[in-house]
Amino acid sequence: MSTVVEDTAPAKPYHVPHHTHRDVSGGWLRPAVFGAMDGLVSNLALMTGVAGGDAGSRTLVVTGLAGLAAGAFSMAAGEYTSVASQRELVEAELAVERIELDRHPEEELRELAALYVARGVQPGLAYEVARQLSVDPEQALEIHAREELGVDPGDLPSPVVAAASSFVAFALGALLPVLPYLLGGTSLWPALLLALAGLFGCGAAVARVTARSWWFSGLRQLLLGGAAAAVTFGIGALIGTAVN
Repeated sequence: MSTVVEDTAPAKPYHVPHHTHRDVSGGWLRPAVFGAMDGLVSNLALMTGVAGGDAGSRTLVVTGLAGLAAGAFSMAAGEYTSVASQRELVEAELAVERIELDRHPEEELRELAALYVARGVQPGLAYEVARQLSVDPEQALEIHAREELGVDPGDLPSPVVAAASSFVAFALGALLPVLPYLLGGTSLWPALLLALAGLFGCGAAVARVTARSWWFSGLRQLLLGGAAAAVTFGIGALIGTAVN
């Protein structure tokens, strides 16, 4: 009499990923980072340039607030136009691809199969994979867009998000050099120190997203912003001396 021994070993669990990826395709990070840095550097440089010409605190406040408003609206308009134009171009290409899939499905299927063959898949398997993926027209469009255009039709950047992120970030960055004057300060040093600290802080904060060393990223922004302020202060001083 034979005895059946049951396999009581636990089934191997499915693979569980132990890591996550950052969002690298969103439309807010680049304009927000660029806007904050640009607001800090440009407004700080503008104010130090005017201060170099021996302007009073009232003039510096007006200069800083005007620079904040002008820069924020300019950045927002530029980002909106840039992202909208890029999105419209992608949508136009997607429309072309949609028409080709509708009018010449077999040719598009062979084209997709050829892409898989070029990546090392056997021709018969590549054609079968392409055929199954092309059953759903929307899925077929998405795959062709990724393979041929390098874009995801469902994850295109938003012009509104890019413009709003840029506007808010620029305004907040540009506010730092003006803030000490708005609180009653009359010297350039508090504004300069606050702006440089903000540059270092922004660089360090960005490093948490990019996985770069926080001190390297912060110091890089500090040096770039400080150099811009020093140069414009010197230019303002030279022009102020020449005018006087």
